[in-house]
Amino acid sequence: MTAGAWVSLFSGGKDSSWALYQAIEQDLPVERLVTVHPAGDSYMYHVPATELASLAAESIDIPLVDIRPDDFGAEDVPDASAQGDEELQPLEAALSELATDLDGGIAGLTAGAVESEYQTSRIEAMADRLDAELFAPLWQREPTTLAEEMLAAGFEITIIQVAAAGLDESWLGRTLDADALAELQTLNDEYGVHVLGEGGEFETLVTDGPHMDRPIELEYTTEFDGTRGTIQIDDAWLG
Repeated sequence: MTAGAWVSLFSGGKDSSWALYQAIEQDLPVERLVTVHPAGDSYMYHVPATELASLAAESIDIPLVDIRPDDFGAEDVPDASAQGDEELQPLEAALSELATDLDGGIAGLTAGAVESEYQTSRIEAMADRLDAELFAPLWQREPTTLAEEMLAAGFEITIIQVAAAGLDESWLGRTLDADALAELQTLNDEYGVHVLGEGGEFETLVTDGPHMDRPIELEYTTEFDGTRGTIQIDDAWLG
């Protein structure tokens, strides 16, 4: 294994959390979590509730680096591909700076990509430019198997945003457990909803897991317009 520290690209959602957990299980020396906070919709990053990543980091006991670019996806960017490249620039600049602060630099990055070639190809290219390995344990895994592994490991996963046919307001704040997974499989058959929400059908927050010392507790209200919905977090703390 290359000398140096590992950095986990981390949103607090299930996929990046699982990648981090698998890295910890494989004794990769993860010394920093890095969270990007997009100001609006993003082609590259998980958007909702990224502010709670700091609570997750405290529970995991790994220091967190926040990246808050002034502008993601400027209006003059002509297409999604160019916007993705532009969105990556603040992250890459921050990682380059972080490498100078870590003993031995950055040896590797963890990423929670499952099926998105759009995201993964860009992260792979960035890792190459940083001379870092990429650890992406979810990449091209079978979605239901992955979800079952997360649940078996003890992940507590809360659905915080929905945007797909069949996902109504009752899903907001719901725990992604075996019953929910079975319903998602049915919705996959009926509407094509991805079991892991890979197409943006839903977003999640990991509120507890074997890598966390204390669970994240939430107080929230829900907003749903008939097709899309999100939880509005009023308060959050570690239990």
